[in-house]
Amino acid sequence: MHAPRALLTLGAAALLGAAGGAAVVAVAGTGSHTTTTTIEASPAPRVPVAAGRGGALDATQVYARAKGSVAFISAQTAQGGASGSGFVVSKDGLVVTNAHVVNGASAVTVKLGDGATHQAMVVGRDESTDLALLRVQGAGGTRFAPLPFADSGRLQVGDATYAIGSPFGLQESLTSGVVSALDRQIDAPNGFTIAHVIQTDAPINPGNSGGPLLDDHGRVIGVNSQILNGGSSSQGGNVGIGFAIPSDTVSAIVAQLAATGHVAHAWLGVQLAPAESGSGAQVAGLASGSPAAAAGLRAGDTIVALDGTRVDGAGALAAAVAAHKPGDRVRLTVAQGGAQRTLTVTLGTQPQQPTAN
Repeated sequence: MHAPRALLTLGAAALLGAAGGAAVVAVAGTGSHTTTTTIEASPAPRVPVAAGRGGALDATQVYARAKGSVAFISAQTAQGGASGSGFVVSKDGLVVTNAHVVNGASAVTVKLGDGATHQAMVVGRDESTDLALLRVQGAGGTRFAPLPFADSGRLQVGDATYAIGSPFGLQESLTSGVVSALDRQIDAPNGFTIAHVIQTDAPINPGNSGGPLLDDHGRVIGVNSQILNGGSSSQGGNVGIGFAIPSDTVSAIVAQLAATGHVAHAWLGVQLAPAESGSGAQVAGLASGSPAAAAGLRAGDTIVALDGTRVDGAGALAAAVAAHKPGDRVRLTVAQGGAQRTLTVTLGTQPQQPTAN
């Protein structure tokens, strides 16, 4: 009989909301709370291809190029402290980490690869993608070295991956692996779904949260966020299945946090039943007053397309909605009892947490 999986940090529920999935995962942080969530594979739209793949670096070169821009994050909270990782994204000292690393923080410090420790302020947090943006304080005229973002839409299973962070507080640690799978779905801290997630076998452990997952050019392809934990102790242990928020999502969220300090996500307001891949997304319930309810969607309907693009399951619907902004009008093709109809929905602004029926 297998030992029960130990779970680490944070609390989460289920989505916008897809139910069903394949595994229990834990957030790769060092807090004291516990969470469970689900994953499932789903197809996702690809973004335009960027630069070529020539000139790959080896592990030593990737580490030398990136380590000075990777941060050890310490956060003081009313419950004590938490720590994690992060990385520099602007020359004037903006640093990305996970939202759960700085949740409830009254003070935050950032220690960079050059050994310098700085106080930092939280510019903004987005629990729906588990991302936070910090700004280094009191660094005078220091010019920081930002890590470049890669186009995560170009990734292929088998591509090399490198994680730099502070697992269990062991700063500037490098681990390596490959992209194990693409387009996974995981739960965010507030219970909504994060789409297009990268699965990797690069060892990621508590304390790696918020650190960069890099490609073989030293570019950020994702932010390490959660792990499947097969250990039986409260400290947990990596079993070769980690999850990173893709760089395409990260760059978009960082831009919004830098501009306004918050992020507005599009919201449909449905709860979805498990469904076989390719059979659409079946509506199990609707949030009261939601855009879906206002447009006439009903429990038992199956959403088979959005704006004419086929919906192959709950994850695909979540990703399609996430690609829009609040106020956008979308056309849903809906099937029930062998008949189809088309509804026009004006997407709303996602609430802080999934709402009840």
